[in-house]
Amino acid sequence: MKIVRLLILLLFYSSSAYATEVQERVLANGLKVLVKQEHRSPVVVSQIWYKVGSSYEPSGITGISHMLEHMMFKGTDSHPAGEFSEIVAENGGRENAFTGRDYTAYFQTLEKSRLAISFELEADRMQHLHLLAEELDKELQVVMEERRMRTEDNPRAKLQEYLMAMAYSSSPYRNPVIGWPSDIENYKVDDLQQWYQQWYTPNNATLIVAGDVQAEEVFKLAEQYFGAIPKREIKTLKPQTEMAQVGVRRMTVKLPAKVPYILMAYKVPSLNTVGDEWEAYALDVLAAVLDGGNSARLPARLQRGQQIASSVGAGYDLGGRLEELFMFEATPVKGKTLLDMEIALKTEIRALQSKVISAQELSRVKAQVLASSVYEQDSLFYQAMKLGMAETVGLGWQKSEQYREKINQVTAEQVRLVADKYLVESQLSIAYLEPQSMSANANSGARHAH
Repeated sequence: MKIVRLLILLLFYSSSAYATEVQERVLANGLKVLVKQEHRSPVVVSQIWYKVGSSYEPSGITGISHMLEHMMFKGTDSHPAGEFSEIVAENGGRENAFTGRDYTAYFQTLEKSRLAISFELEADRMQHLHLLAEELDKELQVVMEERRMRTEDNPRAKLQEYLMAMAYSSSPYRNPVIGWPSDIENYKVDDLQQWYQQWYTPNNATLIVAGDVQAEEVFKLAEQYFGAIPKREIKTLKPQTEMAQVGVRRMTVKLPAKVPYILMAYKVPSLNTVGDEWEAYALDVLAAVLDGGNSARLPARLQRGQQIASSVGAGYDLGGRLEELFMFEATPVKGKTLLDMEIALKTEIRALQSKVISAQELSRVKAQVLASSVYEQDSLFYQAMKLGMAETVGLGWQKSEQYREKINQVTAEQVRLVADKYLVESQLSIAYLEPQSMSANANSGARHAH
């Protein structure tokens, strides 16, 4: 949770000079180009973000956005499979990609004079990707192994996957980004080709460049390499509103594991779905009150104080396209039960609902939230990433400029109000992990959970 929270803070904080630093141009084919000039070193980061991720996927092809991300490295007419990465490496660069619930992004870090190499390669695979059955067969094995390592063999990740599927009834956030195993096993080239044609078009993408560049030169290069790519019609997604929850949901999962573990998730709005914007920022501050460093309430009270938890955390992501979850996680110390842990967490929640936090605590938490920006200012990658994320989920890149101001405006009473409004039993889903012996059959645990 702490890592996730830090990432969100990095993505959304910006310096006061931010608005003048980012320049925008939209090409005739709809490709949005953003440039952030940063002249401290002769390096450039190039990222291209597509508005498609696991939350766009219908049943039967869950995980296909992630699968297509893998296949985007498998060659075009101009560059056979593997050559993309070789060219970047030969030019002293690094490259990779990632898929989330609401986006798929590809990036390169290069010496500034080599930016055109990145553009040429990305423009080529935006329109000329080869999707071959033999390459898909190979990559299917890679993705299944990735799923096995990250989820099947990781009891905490497995518990979170089960929890998400229970907490959400109709939201596509109930599906894992990597997809369900039966869907992964049955992808066909035609499925990937259709997904590629549907979403990989310049009017569904944002190109972001951060580094030692001149904006006008970047815009000219973008026009040169991407300008001739024809745009295609993007079908509007159907509404994906989560059904109202009317009572607590619970599950107990039995898996091979060393220690017990609890996850608690409350339905909360994101910045995209909230009625009053301040609530999303107050929820962000609330997460920091609970789990914003060693002096935050959960580690201070439940680990060091009562010594009931060996690990504990909370997290909230205000940057989702759809309704989010406010999450708690904990492992009880030996001799304490998961029920003890649940009661202790709920006691901390009730304390925040019934009594306003002090001005001193609020000030310390805000300072910690905003201090996280120090990391971001040293990273071209995160400076570009915060723009891409805000733009691609539908907030608009300008929204990240407002983060510091909005956090500073949050009052202690607003923190209490959102705790009281959203951290309620009717919106709660709880998952217990009851460890089985490490030699137990994992499949029996999976059957039990369903």
